[in-house]
Formats: sequence, structure tokens, C-alpha cells
Amino acid sequence: MNRKLRMGMIGGGKDAFIGAVHRIAANMDGLIELSCGALSIRPEIAADSGKALFLPEDRIYLNYEEMLEKESQMPADERIDFVTIVTPNFAHFAPAMLALSKGFHVVIEKPMTFTLDEAKQLQKKVEETGLVLCLTHTYSGYPMVKQAKQMIKEGVLGKVRKVWVEYPQGWLSRLTEREGNAQAAWRTDPSKSGKSGCMGDIGTHAAHLAEYITGLKITKLAADLNIMVEGRPLDDDGNVLLKFDNGAAGALLASQVAAGEENALKIRIYGEKGGLEWAQQEPNTLLVKWLDQPAQIYRTGGGYLGNYAKHNTRVPGGHPEGYLEAFGNIYRNFALTVSAHIDGQKPSEEIQDFPRVDEGVRGMAFIDSVVKSGASNEKWTAFTV
Repeated sequence: MNRKLRMGMIGGGKDAFIGAVHRIAANMDGLIELSCGALSIRPEIAADSGKALFLPEDRIYLNYEEMLEKESQMPADERIDFVTIVTPNFAHFAPAMLALSKGFHVVIEKPMTFTLDEAKQLQKKVEETGLVLCLTHTYSGYPMVKQAKQMIKEGVLGKVRKVWVEYPQGWLSRLTEREGNAQAAWRTDPSKSGKSGCMGDIGTHAAHLAEYITGLKITKLAADLNIMVEGRPLDDDGNVLLKFDNGAAGALLASQVAAGEENALKIRIYGEKGGLEWAQQEPNTLLVKWLDQPAQIYRTGGGYLGNYAKHNTRVPGGHPEGYLEAFGNIYRNFALTVSAHIDGQKPSEEIQDFPRVDEGVRGMAFIDSVVKSGASNEKWTAFTV
């Protein structure tokens, strides 16, 4: 490739939190340029948002259907290469399907769709088109998460036996959705968020991280879902027991009513020989614990790290790398993969290491299984995809 990839954005207009994050991440390596957008379902906000981002007037669209139709009719050296979808959950599926039908690669926020059936349809469409779909499970982009994954894959810990993962937040400890908080309003609305609140929003991140690092698959679970704030229609807290396909046991805790917490995602994994511990609020550190020797502290930027961590490290050791850089790593790997796709080349394994459509399907299956288990008197519910 001798040019940047051209991106179109659906959603993410003025005052939208995650849209700005996506644009920063996409711009971080100079591989992508924002070429057009349908940035809001409200025409005036879509227009104002496009102007604020200095998009050409004829490429500021008022809806995604118009954008995808007109972009698909442009010459190959002008039209976009991919779309980024940063709308609420209920508005993921239709634009993703249309984008793939028009020949565009896709980056999409998680959870991937509104229902498991939609996720399976999207998976089939990706397989039919041969296009690339990237799911932005941000935490998989951290260098020390990559290091943990590689160490487990190489058998450093022996067989994995135990997985603890927790994601406490406190921002929904009040009915902030009735206090003008737009983010809280749609995330707690079943018609926009789906059948689960807390577990759909952050529980999916925790489940994905557990499977991503260990390389294992959840086979069954037992869930306890709670609505702690009176008047809220969806769960804001939950606890889930897990069983994995190698026989390992696990526990997943997610809460958005843990007053005082910010984004305290943390995972601990134990094998026959030792354990690993990583926390999102201290992301440059990986704690490695051994059965019969002193613990070790691995740090981002260290020359002793594996090739996956090094590939996703941007600055020398001692310079903090955080959420935006992890997000940028996902976009960079996606962009390099798409560029190779266009050039008819095969990218390296390190480059291809980002969440895909299959992980999106498992995320929706996790939500379905957790909700089913939470509503049941049965201890265990099979995790079915």
C-alpha cells in the first residue's frame, strides 16, 4: 500500500464518547484517514459533526444508507475502504450487513450485535464476502495482555486450572439515566442495549479477556444477576461461575454499582506451575507468580518480552502506555491486515492478532447464556453458540 486507508464512520458525532476515541486510535499510526461520515441519526448533528471534523461537504451524510450507497459508486481510488460503526448496540447489525454487502471491511463496537441470531448472520456474511471484521475489545490490545497470552500458549504456567476476572465500576450507583446522562440512558434501556445491562456492557469484556488470554473456551456457567438500583430495568451487577473446555474453573464478577470504582478490570490466571495477574488501571505491569520461586514483575518495553508484546509496544520502557494506545494497536493491526488483503499478501501472525467476528458471536452467546442462567433455578447452563 502506498496510501492511507480511507475510513467512513457511522455514529460517533458531537458529544459521543466512543466516536472520538475511535478517531484518535485510527489516526495514531498514520495508516488511516477519516474520509466521510454519517455521524448521527439527527440530521443537524450529523451535519455539524461532519463540519467540525472538516469533512468535505459532499461526504457528510445524513444516514448510513446514503453513505454506503454513494461511497460504493465512487471510483476505487476515491471511495472508502472500511466503515467504523460506533452506534448503540441496537444499531450495529443493519449497517454492518450493508457495509459488507457493498464490499467494505468493518470495524464495530462490542457487543457486536443486538441478538445472537444477528451475530450468526453477520458471521455468515463475513465468511461469504471474505472481508475483514474487527471487534474493538480494547483490552486485548495492551502489550502485557499479549505477553500473558503468549506465555500461556507456550506452556510457561503448565495446564491452566483457575481463572478469576473482575470488572467493577461505580458510575451507575444512582439512577443517572434519569439525570440527563445520555450514556447511562441508552445502556440501561432494553430497547437499545439488549437483554442485559452490566453483563452485556462490561461482563462481555471480562469474558472475552478470560478466553483471549487463556486460549480456552467457556463451556458452561452459573450466573447470579442483580438489579441493585431500584427502578432500573436491566442488571447492574452480577456474579458468574465458569467452566472451561480444558476442565479449568473460573469466576467472573462485573458490577456498575461498585461505588467509588472507575474501570478496575483485573484478571488472575493460575496454572500448574504458577500464575499471572494483570490490572487495567496498572496496564504496563504483568505480575508473574511461581509455585517454588520468587514472583517476577514484567514491564512493558522490557527486552525480555515476547514478540507479540513487542509488536504492540510503542515507546521505550518507563513511558506509560494506556487505553488509547491499546485501542490504537487494534486499529493498526486491522489496517495492516486490510492493506495486505488489498495487496494480495498475507500479514504476520502478530499483525492478525485482533478480535474478529467469531469472538463477537461468542460475546452474544455469553450474554444469552448468562441471562438464561440468571433467570433459572438450575445451577449450570450450557454455553451454546
